[in-house]
Amino acid sequence: MEEGTVAKWFKKVGDTVSSGQVICVVEAMKLFNEIESEVSGVVEQICVSNEQSVEFGQTLFILRK
Repeated sequence: MEEGTVAKWFKKVGDTVSSGQVICVVEAMKLFNEIESEVSGVVEQICVSNEQSVEFGQTLFILRK
């Protein structure tokens, strides 16, 4: 995936997430890719909104451990 669109956020700022938990879904080339947290923590910031285009490697969210 080089480019896509954020289809849906499952978490909001302040929510606690576990490692491996799906945080959002990104649509790319008509495929839906679940974006999972690599670590446990609290969502500190969401950097892109629903329906916003994103590029590979772009920061989507920031977690606080």
